Amino acid sequence: MIIGDLSRQECQEILAGKGLGIQFGPFNLRIRSNLKSFAAVAYQLYEPYPLLTAAVISDFHVDMNSPPGLRRWLRPQACFAIDGHSPFAPYNLEHAFPALEWGINWCVATRAHHLLMLHSAVVERNGQAILFPAWPGHGKSTLCTALVHSGWRLLSDEFGLVRPEDGMLLPLPRLISLKNDSIDVIRHFRPEAIIGPSFQATRKGTVAHVRPPVDSIQRAQEPARPRCFVFPRWIAGAPFILEAMPKSQAFLMVATNAFNYEVLDEISFRLVIDMVNSCDCYSLRYSNLDEAMAGLDELSRSFDA
Repeated sequence: MIIGDLSRQECQEILAGKGLGIQFGPFNLRIRSNLKSFAAVAYQLYEPYPLLTAAVISDFHVDMNSPPGLRRWLRPQACFAIDGHSPFAPYNLEHAFPALEWGINWCVATRAHHLLMLHSAVVERNGQAILFPAWPGHGKSTLCTALVHSGWRLLSDEFGLVRPEDGMLLPLPRLISLKNDSIDVIRHFRPEAIIGPSFQATRKGTVAHVRPPVDSIQRAQEPARPRCFVFPRWIAGAPFILEAMPKSQAFLMVATNAFNYEVLDEISFRLVIDMVNSCDCYSLRYSNLDEAMAGLDELSRSFDA
């Protein structure tokens, strides 16, 4: 059963009551909210995700609600909480949905230490996964969105989840968050992409969320083997350049783009060493998405050569 099997009214009632259980890859979440505006966006964007029954144990219990007291009327706000604790200051009410998405990222990054978590987008095709570790502003999410709407499977836009037992990558195909100019870039590049409303003047600028293709959501239990690291950077007007990177440099960049490298200590060191040694490593500079798509398609064809 998926979220879309509910009516919009049923979804809203469950959110306001016992909580909406959703499966995102290896994690089960139960979300509660008394905000009607939040419920409408959640229903639209979470529609293809698996719906969990009340009996399923949840990894995270999160809430997005109005605070108590007069403030909910004088200056409407929304508070994110996990297990009854609010780790962040209240958000403007109209920013409730992006606040939830940021909060879920925070939950994964601070609690899923049984996995090595790389700050990386991950896409897969023909059993071969490409990781895109990058700092914010380097065009990772824009590139990832274009790829998964051009025949690639989304594993994650934010987390490269590495299973320590075998080095496999676990899918976490959640919504892709686009910011500022990237929103219109994707609207024009892939008009068929399902993009939610734009939230203006958030703590990260203008934000909108892209729903992954249904195939990526349905295959969320299929791990993939890492094949290649590509370190992207979007630069206005720059020519397309995809060139090999020394593995020593790649190791440092992967390690410094991990959420919990220090927490896992020797395990993370071994995993990153093994991944970098077994993968091809490239740096990518681009300004044109069509050129980037063509270059990465050609790269993927070389994997089996």
